[in-house]
Formats: sequence, structure tokens, C-alpha cells
Amino acid sequence: MKQKMKTKQGGFTLIELVIVVIILGLLAATALPRFLDVTDQAEDASVEGMAGGFAAAVGLVRAQWELNGRPKGTANVTFITYDTIDVGVDNTNGYPTTDNTERASTLATAMSAEKCKQVFDSILQSSPSNTINATAADIEANRFLVRFFENGGNDKCIYYLITHKKIMLNIT
Repeated sequence: MKQKMKTKQGGFTLIELVIVVIILGLLAATALPRFLDVTDQAEDASVEGMAGGFAAAVGLVRAQWELNGRPKGTANVTFITYDTIDVGVDNTNGYPTTDNTERASTLATAMSAEKCKQVFDSILQSSPSNTINATAADIEANRFLVRFFENGGNDKCIYYLITHKKIMLNIT
């Protein structure tokens, strides 16, 4: 007669499972805050990458102006050829000020929002969509909003990344 042998089945006890769940919960609680601001970090990286590319392009335009012997065009209009595109530059410092759509003054003192947009579009290869109009439809359809600020000789072109976040304002 054969004797039946009892075999003990292996597995996890309830206490072991509870401990594993607690450890996983602690790991998730410490890792979760890092994942919450991933979108903000991505937007920051996008702005930094765009700013770096734009700064490099401005530097390349200025370098081409230097290589061309610092040309001084006629009647305050100076253009250089940068990457097969004519770019207007200020004839005192070589910084880009406009594209080749108009042959008006290329001096930095003649800047405007439209010229800021032209610089953005002409010196960047495949520049992202941008607008100088602040209407809701224009902002929805573009990645950057272009602004120009006059500040007594310290004028600035400013490029804002549009994040398309919904913002609610209560105006009373």
C-alpha cells in the first residue's frame, strides 16, 4: 500500500504581501512629485533649446557680417547673405534687424514688432509658427508670440512661448 505524502505548497504569506505593498507605496509617494512637473520641465527645455538656437543663429549672422568686412550699405540699408537668404543687419554692430522683404532702414533704431518677427523667421531654419497679433485665434494657432518694447535706445524683441494652458481671469 502506497502511503500518500503531504507536500507543502509554497507561496507568499499575507504579511509578506502587505510589506511589499507598503514598500511600493513609499516608492510611489517619493517618485510621484518628480513626475507631476514633467510638463513644466518640458516647456522650460523647449524655451531653452529655442533660445540657444536663436542665439547661435544671431551669432552666425554677425559672424558673416564680420567675414564680409563689416559692410556699410547705402542709406542705412545693409544686407548680408546668410544661408542663401538676405538678412538685414545693423551697419554699426552686425546684428540682424529684418529680412529681405523690404529695403527700408536696417538700423536697430528702426526696429518694430514686424521686424522682430522677420528676424525670427529668416535666421531660424524651419522656425516655429509665431504671431505679432494677440487675438485668441492667432495665439491658439501659433507657438510663439512676438513683442517689441521701446525703451529709450534699449529696445527689445521678446519671444513668448505659447503654452495653450487655460487661464481664467476674474475681472470685477
